[in-house]
Amino acid sequence: QVQLEESGGGLVHLGGSLRLSCTISGSLLSIRAMNWYRRVPGQQYELVASIEADESPNYADSVKGRFTMSRSADKYAMYLQMNNLKPEDTAVYYCNARIFGTMLTEQTYWGQGTSVTVVS
Repeated sequence: QVQLEESGGGLVHLGGSLRLSCTISGSLLSIRAMNWYRRVPGQQYELVASIEADESPNYADSVKGRFTMSRSADKYAMYLQMNNLKPEDTAVYYCNARIFGTMLTEQTYWGQGTSVTVVS
């Protein structure tokens, strides 16, 4: 069973920084894509940043230049460095990974979410 576990959320003031982490555990063959989403209650999920295969990260326009996505060398962890945070970044952040598993099928897994609150 593959699991994603997040950490690093919290409350920060306008202009502050946070670093989210997401670790992937369990039996798998390869990680095809890694993503960070966020969701404000009552709204749809927003794709914030993504890494597809071995490509460079892509970012939503709303976070370009402020957020940086990276991953560990073994690809079993992903990170989201968030700088110059704004109140509109307040949301629950979720990591997500598309994984090719030991059953030779591809599935998408989600973390449990971590709350980020930015106050002015």
